[in-house]
Amino acid sequence: MLLLGLTGGIAMGKTTVAAMFARRGVMVIDTDSVARLLVEPGQPALAEIVAEFGAEMIDSGGNLRRNALAAIVFADSSARSKLEAILHPRIADFWQAKAEEWRRCGVRIGMIIIPLLFEIGAERHFEATICVACSRASQAARMLVRGWSAEECRQRIGAQWPVERKIELSDYVVWSEGVLEVADAQVERILMQVTA
Repeated sequence: MLLLGLTGGIAMGKTTVAAMFARRGVMVIDTDSVARLLVEPGQPALAEIVAEFGAEMIDSGGNLRRNALAAIVFADSSARSKLEAILHPRIADFWQAKAEEWRRCGVRIGMIIIPLLFEIGAERHFEATICVACSRASQAARMLVRGWSAEECRQRIGAQWPVERKIELSDYVVWSEGVLEVADAQVERILMQVTA
């Protein structure tokens, strides 16, 4: 099985580009979605988060108060490291087990979306890495649409390596600026190259 790693800057179009690969038959796992599953009520990771960050991280329904936790971890790199120590090993175990299942089932191409792919040294698990990128102006506009303040945007960007570094380390780049058809054509070219 060919296993691809997809990364990129925040709000640069990773999910959109991954959907383009999926439409071409690529199996996709988004580790952000995995992270959300891991902090559902009753999950061990949620209990660890409460132990580390306090009971105020849970709302009256027993769910994680994501915005409250985000406010802490994006303002404090030490707190972010503690959260990552809780979540990252579990996320890696999940997608690696799923990739192994794909191999057993004869899946031809799989893709794992990992925003911090290079930051955590996960590139060794993939036959090829792909970075999704766009201009800083487009990134800023896309982040504001999500309702984040300028400070929240700055903190989130600062929590990742610069996209230029990710581009440099990646085997392929999808430039997600402009119309979707342009990115889609890039996806098609990449798939032709990796399967040649």
